[in-house]
Amino acid sequence: MSEATTTAPGTPRRVVDAPLAPPSATQGLLEVFRRRYLLRLLVRREIQARYSGSILGLLWSYINPMSQFFLFWFIFGYVMMRGQGIEVFAIHIFSGLSVVHFFTETFSSGTNSIVRNRSLVQKMAMPKEMFPVAAMLVSFYHVLPQMAIMIVACLCFGWVPDPGGLLAVVLALSICMVLGTALALFFSTANVFWRDFGSAINLMLHYVRFGVPMVYPYTMIADKLGQWAEIYLLNPISVAVLLFQRAFWVGTTSNPAQTAAHHLPDHLFLRGFIMLAVALVVLLIAQRTFQKLENKIPERL
Repeated sequence: MSEATTTAPGTPRRVVDAPLAPPSATQGLLEVFRRRYLLRLLVRREIQARYSGSILGLLWSYINPMSQFFLFWFIFGYVMMRGQGIEVFAIHIFSGLSVVHFFTETFSSGTNSIVRNRSLVQKMAMPKEMFPVAAMLVSFYHVLPQMAIMIVACLCFGWVPDPGGLLAVVLALSICMVLGTALALFFSTANVFWRDFGSAINLMLHYVRFGVPMVYPYTMIADKLGQWAEIYLLNPISVAVLLFQRAFWVGTTSNPAQTAAHHLPDHLFLRGFIMLAVALVVLLIAQRTFQKLENKIPERL
């Protein structure tokens, strides 16, 4: 209810007697994107803070994945898998590495985003989901240089873009965005109550790199597991990696049609849309869970 008072003759003032509610109590992620200006400021702040005092700055976005790429290529592609018949194995690794790096950075940074920004969480009335979302956008900002390097490398091997490849890229990135944000919402809340989750995530992410067909071909899994390979494909990041390989690596081989038929699973795009739907369901559950616990976050920080 409201009542009118006066502070000066002829100047009415309305006093609203209504309970205050957290900004995301009813809107959640929708409220985050309604405040796009604040989100842009937060993303810019995260990027500037990451390279504060750095001489190379944004070049580290190229150096880190490239160093992993050469390490994986030399150990797995040259030493361990030499002569295994995988054409352009460097692009095979790099296409998978781009997806994995995007997902792991989103998941890891998003998990620590609320604790890392505790002063803003305690002082500003803003949707707390904004911090994991900003972490995802920062990770996306850093995956773009990797994709630029990969496109240049693919062009050197005669790669030609096609509509199916473009769809595969969009679908793979969407899976990583949605699933990474969903898990970041889950674990950023848990990390507020139990800081062990921040360290546990780093341990879990070691297994992501070897749980997807990046440093080895999918055919190796299909040959070893047979019909049980379907269980392997229940991992959304595995499907995202295969989609990226469809978009980039397949086109660099001598016979793309034969490579796709032999090295990629059947109905890859259908699997991608199913995994995106699963990721959206997980995001919805994560949002509901986050809303139930977010009022307790400031006091636990």
